[in-house]
Amino acid sequence: MIGISKLYCGVVEPSDPLRYGRDSSQLPSHLLQFSKDKKPVVVWNVTRRCNLKCVHCYSQSRNLDYPDELTTEEGKGFIDDLAAFGAPVILFSGGEPTIRPDLFELADYARKKGMRAVISTNGTLITKDMAKRLKDIGLSYVGVSLDGMKETNDKFRGVAGAFDAALRGIRNCKEEGIKVGLRFTMNRRNAQDIPDIFRLLEREEVPRICFYHLVYAGRGTALVKEDLSHAETRKVVDMIMDETRRLHDKGFPAEVLTVDNHADGPYLYLRMKKEDPKRAEEVMELLKMNQGNSSGNGIGCVSWDGEVYADQFWRHYSFGNIRKRPFSEIWLDRSNEVMAKLKDKRPHVKGRCAECKWLDICGGNFRVRAEAVTGDLWAPDPACYLTDEEIGIK
Repeated sequence: MIGISKLYCGVVEPSDPLRYGRDSSQLPSHLLQFSKDKKPVVVWNVTRRCNLKCVHCYSQSRNLDYPDELTTEEGKGFIDDLAAFGAPVILFSGGEPTIRPDLFELADYARKKGMRAVISTNGTLITKDMAKRLKDIGLSYVGVSLDGMKETNDKFRGVAGAFDAALRGIRNCKEEGIKVGLRFTMNRRNAQDIPDIFRLLEREEVPRICFYHLVYAGRGTALVKEDLSHAETRKVVDMIMDETRRLHDKGFPAEVLTVDNHADGPYLYLRMKKEDPKRAEEVMELLKMNQGNSSGNGIGCVSWDGEVYADQFWRHYSFGNIRKRPFSEIWLDRSNEVMAKLKDKRPHVKGRCAECKWLDICGGNFRVRAEAVTGDLWAPDPACYLTDEEIGIK
């Protein structure tokens, strides 16, 4: 992820993560992306069931009971292993995680083990009572997905009334004092709503938003032709930077990030070189600490049935199952060729990725997207929108 507010608006300086030694166990949440040890933030899809029908759903969830979910006790054993391993954050996701009856028990258990617990939700089921229970657990953050304003979001999510229900959930969290943020997956169906989403952010005083680039996984594979073109992506990233600056200049310092396309880092740096060369060099220091895409290294995923993936989108290749081996053992097992290569993708990427002068700060971008389009795991990411001139290819 690329912290637009951190980098473009100067919220974070290179000295900030250095004060903590860049150790993930010591860094506050907003600086975790700059850790040097890259202990994995782990997404746990606690259930596949969901009450919505999102067109881009990577887990292809439906509103029905799926078999073989990890039990409460298996989940606690998994959390024990993560805590001992030093994973700094567990992100409860789905499907829709608030459907799972023991979510509160599991999140509370993770908190008591010293982990930061986060929930990624569509927000539609967060009643006042549920928000109070989430507050009592001591969650670090609740991320609520909104993929446009009312009409756009409800079409994207396949259920009428989803926008209003999610907004109620956001307000219920805010009333309890829970840090809440928005998640927005960008594509041609909703990019026109981004300015209004920023105004919603300001109006509702929501302190954080993550803009996700589309990943071609699950039902999202059908949206490849609806992904933004390179020119459209550049325009949208510029718009996000402009809107972030507008909010900060107005005295509303929202935390704004883009996710799942690490070309955003060099693109932001090149813009900063024109606008503020001194700040641009500080941005470069932070981008080097960030190291770009971290699938299979600084982020991982465990599915509802215990399968371990490089990230939440890469669901066709499992490294093992936590019912058979602990996550920590699977994660460090370099006898698996793919896992070993993901620990450092730079020697293995091909084409313009291999020649790119930004490889160290991009990390080779999204391998699962490259594979989805080309069939080759190590081919260039087709969503990279930087020109040959910008990446140093003559």
